[in-house]
Formats: sequence, structure tokens, C-alpha cells
Amino acid sequence: MTRSNEEQRQALRSTWISVWVNLFLASAQVVIGVFARSQALIADGLHSLSDLVADGVVLFAARHSHAEADAEHPYGHARFETAASLAIGLILLATGVGMVWTAGVKLHDGQSLGAVHPLALVAAFITLVAKEGLFRYMRRIGERLKSSMLIANAWHARADAASSLVVAVGITANLLGYHSMDAVAAVIVGFMIVKAGWDFSVDAFHSLTDHALDPGEIARILQTAEAVDGVLDVHNLRTRRMGDWAVIDMHVEVDTHLSVSEGHYIAEQISAQVKAAHRVAECTVHIDPGTVRHLARVLALPSRTQVQARAQQVLGHPVTLRLHYLEGGLEVEAELAVHVTAAELQRLQRALQLALAELGHVAGVSLRCAPAGGPV
Repeated sequence: MTRSNEEQRQALRSTWISVWVNLFLASAQVVIGVFARSQALIADGLHSLSDLVADGVVLFAARHSHAEADAEHPYGHARFETAASLAIGLILLATGVGMVWTAGVKLHDGQSLGAVHPLALVAAFITLVAKEGLFRYMRRIGERLKSSMLIANAWHARADAASSLVVAVGITANLLGYHSMDAVAAVIVGFMIVKAGWDFSVDAFHSLTDHALDPGEIARILQTAEAVDGVLDVHNLRTRRMGDWAVIDMHVEVDTHLSVSEGHYIAEQISAQVKAAHRVAECTVHIDPGTVRHLARVLALPSRTQVQARAQQVLGHPVTLRLHYLEGGLEVEAELAVHVTAAELQRLQRALQLALAELGHVAGVSLRCAPAGGPV
């Protein structure tokens, strides 16, 4: 459930590139915004500063989520990425609300509604190009590594590019004489950031609270499991996210008289094929014999110890038992370790049937004996 060293290196490199780009852009936007008297450009610069915080969260999570499982985190550290995605979403929310509030107050009070310097428009366009390029680069890395955290950070950059476009339009309108449009652009940018932060926060919250996978992905996992040889039916499939991976468990019905080892083999086949075909870290398979759905009925049946003791008492000879705990009752296959006549075998089988019936619901009893040559 961990990435290779090369994948880890790519994740860290893409994030460090984002750090330096955001550091440069934030500094330039704030300085130029103050000089050009552009509320929208200053707001966009503060947004870029929030990106640096998000990048720091991503760097922290990228290092720790790669760690192997330990005693305190037996499923690994993949949810560090989910927690990081939630943190990024909350940062976006806080930044967007702050920007909307600040620009809205200035609009209401009529502050800073004069003409801005043309240099603000140049800065906005440069930021737009840089942010769009950063988005495309980081999304490509995130999709290649199948990392929701890196993809979230990439879309953070796309939100920045969109906000820079709005800022450029607002500044252009301001330069054309519509002076209030600079502050209006700042408000629009703020709402865009709030929307992006809300989406990321909700997705991350769902993962942290064991929200199920989407129905389409669940259906594909079911198809993979049902295609395994020996599977009669799959039910009670439960799924949850563990970072960018899934952890699932399911109940699988097989033929009632399969051996334990064959049932285990089928379960391992399902687990291996599901992991190979889907992004699944853990796949637990519970084998059900036939159509056993009502566990209470099965648990009410007598245990092997009880059956063994009663069989030994009735038969008076060492006996090997094979028990089938089914919804319709207990099926008992018994084999004597000695050879007896056919008539004696029939008498013992009837006696065993009656004795076991006293223990609970017995669907059937079959008794055979070892060959005439001696014990099996």
C-alpha cells in the first residue's frame, strides 16, 4: 500500500516546485498589488500565500504516509494523505471567506475604488499563465501516482488560475473606468475559493469517516469477485477508503461440502484478483457454505466436542467426523476406525442418528467403516 521510492521522489519534487512558484508569485502579487492599488491582486497574492501552507501540509503528509505499518498504525499511514486533503480544504475555506469579507466590506464602504495601475494587469496575466501551467504539471503527476492529495493540490492551483483570470478581468474593467470591478473581482475569487475548499473538505471527511466507495467502483469489485471459480454468490460487501486505497470485506457463498483448504483457496484467489484489478489494499473474504445467512441458527447447532463425545459413547469405537454446519441443520459424516458387518453398520447409524438428534437439529447422519484390511 506504499509507493515506490521513484514515485515518492516525484511526489516530493512536484510539491517543491509548487512551493517555489507560489513563493515567487505571492511576493510579486502583494508588492505589485500595493503599488498598483489593486485590491483584487492583493487578494490573489494572499491566496498564493495560503498555497504555501497547503504545500507544507502536502510535504508533511507525503513523507509520513509513505511509512510502513507499525504497532500503532497496523493498516499503514495512508490516511495521512486524507488528513492533508482535509487540511487543504479547510485552508481554502478560511482563505476564501476572509477574501470575500474584506472585499465586501470595502465595496460597502466605497474604499479603494479608484483606478489601478496597468502593471496590475500584467501581473495578473503572468500569474494566470504560471498557475495554469503548475496545475497541468501537478495533475499529471497526481494522476500517474493515483494520489488524491496531489490531485487536490493541483486543483488548488487550477482554482488559483481561475481566480487570476477573474482578477485580470476585474482589473481590465477597472482600467476601462468601472472602478468598483476590482473589488467585485476579489469577491468572486473569494467565492470560488470557498467552493473549492468545501468540495475538498467534504471528500476528505467522507474518507476519514469510512464512507463507502462510489457505486460504480463497488459494482466492478463485485464482478471481479463473482468471476472467481467456485464462487456461488457475493453479499455483504463493505468498502471504505484508506488514503488513496480501499479496504474491503465480503461474504462469499461456496458449495456446502468443500474442504476448509479449498474454501481458503477460493478466498485467497478472490483477494489476489481483487487487489490486482482494483486499488485495494486489504481484502478480507468470509466463506459461507451454501446459502447460510442466519448465523443464529448455525450457532445453535451442537459443537464438534459435543458430537464427538456422543458418537464415541454410542459407537464404542474410535471415529473420524466431518461436520457441515448448514442453515438447514447439522450434517454429520462419520467413519469408524474398524471394519464391521453391514447389518452392524446400519444399527450403529440408526443409534447415532437418534443420539445426535437429542443435541439439536441434525439434518442427516452418514456412517461408514474402514476397509476390512484394518483402520484407515
